[in-house]
Amino acid sequence: MASKGPAENRLKSYKTKGLDVSEVRRRREEEGVQLRRSRREEQYSKRRNLTDVDELEAENATFPEGTPFTEVARALFANETEQQLAALARFRKALSKFGQSPPIQEVIDTGCVPRVVEILTFDNPSLQFEAAWVLTNIASGSSLQTRTVIGCGAVPHLVKLLTSQHEFVLEQAVWALGNIAGDSPECRDVILGSAIMPHLLKLLLVPDLNLTVLRNAAWTLSNLCRGKNPEPPSDVTLTCVPVLARLLYHTDPDVLCHSCWTAAFIADGPDSRIQRIVDGGLVNRLVELMLHHERSVVTPALRAVGNILTGDDVQTQVVINCSVLPSLITILATPHENLRKEACWAISNITAGNRVQIQAVIDCNVFPLLIDIMNSGSVFKTRKEAAWAILNATSGGTRQQIRSSHYLKRALQPKEQTYTTVESRYELLGT
Repeated sequence: MASKGPAENRLKSYKTKGLDVSEVRRRREEEGVQLRRSRREEQYSKRRNLTDVDELEAENATFPEGTPFTEVARALFANETEQQLAALARFRKALSKFGQSPPIQEVIDTGCVPRVVEILTFDNPSLQFEAAWVLTNIASGSSLQTRTVIGCGAVPHLVKLLTSQHEFVLEQAVWALGNIAGDSPECRDVILGSAIMPHLLKLLLVPDLNLTVLRNAAWTLSNLCRGKNPEPPSDVTLTCVPVLARLLYHTDPDVLCHSCWTAAFIADGPDSRIQRIVDGGLVNRLVELMLHHERSVVTPALRAVGNILTGDDVQTQVVINCSVLPSLITILATPHENLRKEACWAISNITAGNRVQIQAVIDCNVFPLLIDIMNSGSVFKTRKEAAWAILNATSGGTRQQIRSSHYLKRALQPKEQTYTTVESRYELLGT
């Protein structure tokens, strides 16, 4: 069977009531590219663990600056633990300098990675920590460098370290796993296939867990749930929904950010996945977080809610019942253009719903704001989203709804007709 193209695969991103299928598919493809670009800007999929300069200058007696990496690598095979620690620390520091391109390939070229992976199995927390840090920063590099870590068998050992009694060890292990998962869907699936999820979810539920560990674990979870072509297996990722329901009430903005992204990734799919988010009781909290004081939380919360609104009318009504429209009105007044655009996109999926849902938008006086954005907005993509929200309402609303809404009638006045073609719809934008 021929594979579906990207437009067809992303068909569900917009509801289709009143629209020609070819229009929706084209719009889905365009929006998909933009959302992916926005996602890259909002959340890094890999992170390097950096070291302070003062620490880099300390403890360099064994392997001072300029010592060949081949000599450092040989020390990993020494019998003395102190030599092994010194060698790992030298590699770790070389890979951790602020503001410098790390010598990842040079370290790999010494052939040390299999030995570093082996050291993960040693019954020595300090060695395990240093080895995991080295692997974390190697995995922060290119896909080929990340696959070197996988190819040397690091993943099952890193997963096992999630049960360590030492927080500093498990923190570094979960960070390394997050970097590997963030490289690509293929690497992500290697991690998911190593039975990480039960260990990670158990870790996320530990009472009074160190905040930096919790942040890293929540970030790793988001990397495990992200990605397309292929998507992560739902039977694995959906097991995190009950844990998300708790994480979304944490007070730390970073934990909230990562948890909202995880919810957004899960909801970016079929209605069955959206239903798990609904059944898990996440919707009301996600709507609340749309008005969080940190933009890093608002962006993924809005994305998650917008993705839920691509579901069926029943799922959309759940979101409306959580008072999403007043929150969207607040976001429409923000100076942040990306948030305004996504708010318009979310509203367009409400107005693509049933007539009761269109009436809810009318009753909240959203259309004056949309028309103002459509006519006066400075960014084309935001204006286009506002136009789609209006056009969905004029296509799916009743004549009485259109007649009773001064603003919907005003939206139709330029052509004095219901818009039926792509060209005439875009004329609403004045371009």
